Amino acid sequence: MTPAVSISHLEKVYRSGTKAVNDLSLTIQEGDFFGFLGPNGAGKSTTIHCITGIAKPTSGKIEIFGVDAVKDYREARRLIGLSPQEFNVDTFATVSQIIDWMGGYFGLRAAERKERVDMLIEKFDLVPHAKKQFRELSGGLKRRVVLARALVHDPRLLILDEPTAGVDVELRRDLWRYLLELNAEGKTILLTSHYLEEVERLCRTIGIISGGKITKQGTKAEFIGSAGGLENAYLMATGAEPDHIAAAGA
Repeated sequence: MTPAVSISHLEKVYRSGTKAVNDLSLTIQEGDFFGFLGPNGAGKSTTIHCITGIAKPTSGKIEIFGVDAVKDYREARRLIGLSPQEFNVDTFATVSQIIDWMGGYFGLRAAERKERVDMLIEKFDLVPHAKKQFRELSGGLKRRVVLARALVHDPRLLILDEPTAGVDVELRRDLWRYLLELNAEGKTILLTSHYLEEVERLCRTIGIISGGKITKQGTKAEFIGSAGGLENAYLMATGAEPDHIAAAGA
């Protein structure tokens, strides 16, 4: 089976000379729920930017379901839905407009867009808010809109960058339910999060990045079953201070 994501020896060096990703290789199987963990500045966002075409790799190869993400950028990008951490939307646009416009970006015809927009607004419990401007929504509702926007063209791979940042406990659990339903329906999901509880609840496979490299990867069961669990494994893989590691394993 062709992997959903195949990254081989990826490097990204910015004009400033900063090497954000350093010889990173990673494979995500189709249908997986993959947790991509690492501290700020570790290279997570840069890797996602290279996958989605926001940034061009300095060297290495990225394939999305077998499609070269650099040489065949447009085809690869159609396979991906991205829900970014920042709200990069027109805050004066309505919920319906925001989702609809993304459908237009991916070339969906008017009738198909309307069908997809209506379905997603209902699925994410946004019907009472469909005509509201984005700026009028709560943080949790904004997260739902950005997620719905990422799904409007029915991508095979969904990338979620801190999807529950700033969301209260109840709404976070609602989002978890939505994501588990999507994954159960066959959607491959790549999740970045600083909430280890979230990763333990949702993901089946976990990769940890530090200093631009994958320092540890395995199944969730392997991480949880190790001494000190996921927290201890994360701290060790990211080079935390020994006393912090010892405290996690206590």
